[in-house]
Amino acid sequence: MKKEISRKCESDRDNCPVKDVLHRVGDKWSMLTVIILSDHGTLRFNELHQLIDGISQKMLTVTLKMLEADGLVTRKMYAQVPPKVEYALTPLGESLVTPLMHLYDWANTNMPEIKASRERYEKAVVL
Repeated sequence: MKKEISRKCESDRDNCPVKDVLHRVGDKWSMLTVIILSDHGTLRFNELHQLIDGISQKMLTVTLKMLEADGLVTRKMYAQVPPKVEYALTPLGESLVTPLMHLYDWANTNMPEIKASRERYEKAVVL
């Protein structure tokens, strides 16, 4: 299976699904947005902004547009003053949560070893 994926991505780099998906959802803001929407359900922009520590309004806007373009998030706008906009995961977005949680579990389990390796590397590079 791994070799099949590797061959597909080597032979057709422009159409490698893994590369394409990781490029779009592999950044920290997209992953956090998906996880928070999964945890909290439908949220307004400002609610989402408050829950994602460190993200700028512009970056959240860009992230939501990309997730919406990929069919992972829906945007519902209500015709009222002031405008009300809500964001929620689509079924496709919900299907991404399980793999993200597997990645989270792997990272959480292996972080001590990764940190130790980074420290050894830094010491070796400095010397």
